[in-house]
Amino acid sequence: MHYTAAAALVLASSVAAHTRVYSAWVNGVDQGDGRDSTGYIRSPPTNDPVKDLTSTDLVCNVNGGTPVSSFVSAAAGDKVAFEWYHDSRNDDIIASSHKGPIITYIAPYTEDNGASAIWSKIDEEGYDSTTGSWAVDNLIANAGQKEFTIPSTLAAGKYLIRQEIIGLHEADASYAENSARGAQFYPSCLQFDITGSGSAAPDENFNFNTGYTEADPGVVFNLYGSFTSYEIPGPAVWDAAGSSGGAASTIAVTSTAASTSTAAVETTAAPTTIAAPTTLATSVKASSTAVASSPAEVVSTTAAAATPTKGCSKRRNANRKF
Repeated sequence: MHYTAAAALVLASSVAAHTRVYSAWVNGVDQGDGRDSTGYIRSPPTNDPVKDLTSTDLVCNVNGGTPVSSFVSAAAGDKVAFEWYHDSRNDDIIASSHKGPIITYIAPYTEDNGASAIWSKIDEEGYDSTTGSWAVDNLIANAGQKEFTIPSTLAAGKYLIRQEIIGLHEADASYAENSARGAQFYPSCLQFDITGSGSAAPDENFNFNTGYTEADPGVVFNLYGSFTSYEIPGPAVWDAAGSSGGAASTIAVTSTAASTSTAAVETTAAPTTIAAPTTLATSVKASSTAVASSPAEVVSTTAAAATPTKGCSKRRNANRKF
């Protein structure tokens, strides 16, 4: 494969280009820094990715089995956004080379790491063939915020909401066959206390450690080849979230004929080709250990934003490549 000067720039921009969640927003109101033990984010110690599909860290990341003391208060039907960052708030968020989808799941609250069949997908964004943009491109353009809507029919109660970014810049081969490659998963789980009069309970029962496999075209994907579509991994969006569409990120258009029907529309855009960076290794996080929680408090949707800390944790492996 021929490597270009542009590819070299992509590689340079990917150095220290990882990401994690800083805060949540509810209907446009910032809930403040939720990363410490008194917050509402089960925050990992670093912004490194998870690549091993068999690791329990794939679910809620390192520290995913460590409950924190607060919950974000929101109502069914509210618009919520996770705010991602790299080094500090409102920085470069994640390298633009780390293109891929952003997917959001919900599960009934649990104090463990969520590594079981309890998850339902409520939002997904992948590749837009009409613009050639990825969910990660839009995340960067939106100052690190990825918004979704809590299903309006969701039953009241405590929940974990998990949002993940999947970086596809090394996904041309699976991690299992080449540990220097593989899709990079950035999962983050936040604790929510949802109010409302709905009765719908998430029932897709998705298990990440068995549901995501190297046979998925959205997990092993050549970002640097020619493509016109991308199939988002995981189940369909849960129908209580207002969609019964499948996982593939094709565009659905409703007919205006008297007998209304819905059809998938194939793109006519030219195939996308992205210059490939050189092959570099990214090591995998160690597994986390669950601990018991203390009684939790609820974060008000009028909470003021806390002053962000500066700088991210040092890489655990000084020889890590991106």
